[in-house]
Amino acid sequence: MHNATGHHTNAAGRRAWWVAAVTGVAIIVAGAFSTMPGILQDPLRQEFHWSRGSIGLAASVNMILYGLTAPYAAALMDRFGIRRIVIAGLGAVAAGALLTTTMSAAWQFTLFWGFLVGLGTGSLSMTLGTTVTNRWFTTRRGLVTGILSSGSVLGQMVFLPALSWTIAHHDWRPALVSLALAALAVTPLIRLVLRDHPADVGQRPYGSNTFIPRPAPVPGAARRTVTVLRDAARTVPFWQLAGAFAICGASTNGIMWTHFAPAAHDHGMPVTTASTLLALIGVFNVAGTIASGWFTDRMDARRLLAAYFLLRGLLMISLPLVMTASVNAPMLTFVVVFGLLDLATVPPVIALCRTFYGDDSAIVFGWTNAAHQIGAASASFLGGVARDAFGSYDPVWFALAAFCAAAAMLSLVIRLRPTASAETDKKTYASSATEQ
Repeated sequence: MHNATGHHTNAAGRRAWWVAAVTGVAIIVAGAFSTMPGILQDPLRQEFHWSRGSIGLAASVNMILYGLTAPYAAALMDRFGIRRIVIAGLGAVAAGALLTTTMSAAWQFTLFWGFLVGLGTGSLSMTLGTTVTNRWFTTRRGLVTGILSSGSVLGQMVFLPALSWTIAHHDWRPALVSLALAALAVTPLIRLVLRDHPADVGQRPYGSNTFIPRPAPVPGAARRTVTVLRDAARTVPFWQLAGAFAICGASTNGIMWTHFAPAAHDHGMPVTTASTLLALIGVFNVAGTIASGWFTDRMDARRLLAAYFLLRGLLMISLPLVMTASVNAPMLTFVVVFGLLDLATVPPVIALCRTFYGDDSAIVFGWTNAAHQIGAASASFLGGVARDAFGSYDPVWFALAAFCAAAAMLSLVIRLRPTASAETDKKTYASSATEQ
């Protein structure tokens, strides 16, 4: 079966979903690397007698490079192709993990884990999912974005128990070797299935009725990344999205993953119990992100963002009231709802970037994700400072609730002025929906 252009039409959907699937596998493996600094702290301190600050420096460098690499990786995908960048990213994380097993000084941990793994995971972040979705899908973009965005959390859930068991029974080096082998094992799958554009295999994007030629490579990736940032920074929506996403980072990664366990311990809860609750939040992350992608395909992304932030703010206010020494029904309710909301902001933010910035949306989202990381790092540091100053985390929860309310307002006042590319996507979607 062929369309008017003479290109195949019957297998386009199947190939697009296979491409999304292998992309998800790469993101899952990259997500597993983010679990390691936390469970490596005690083994490294015991073997090398390093301070927590020395170990934390590598994790901080990793986090910063993760955020800064993402927009450049998106531009490099337009220059050299998605497949090459994904393979390079997998090679970087594998090399970083293997070299870490040979280190003997703290600066080497910062170099191998902070820089190499940070660059690799940044190349395999949510901007990868955004680029694949933009090229291979015209419809169902929100759903695909939600599925791929949940991949990093899924990687933590899949690998963390096995990695923890390996470290407890066989030392930390076999755990890192296992991660490196997992990254290398995915590489042949990427080479076999992943393609840069549907036109490479003579197909249409999923949901499109017309064949779209592969665009020419865009030279000057670094220059383009900075140029896109400069142009986007001249628009109001960019700052609204970046500001809201910075608050998102502060109220999730920055505070919860760093200070939830100490805050729970302040109320008499064992740290192991608090860590289990955090893992449970990760379980509901996956369901919440996929559901948010489904809603993003059907609802106004601005209103979704506002609702997510408003609910998150209410949860922050309630946390001092539900946190006790033992796990109770209100605490479990908090864990479930917070998990559903944690990464739910990602699909609507990506959708709004696509609406405003068209072909540059993956790069713009990379820069808004950098704002997310800055917000996370700020909350991680200032949360500890506030605890030392006030002797309690309660002021932190109330402050974050106020910031979430501000993010909800920012989301609602975004004015939609779609790009020409976005308008074309809407017309294609409407035409496809009519025929279906």
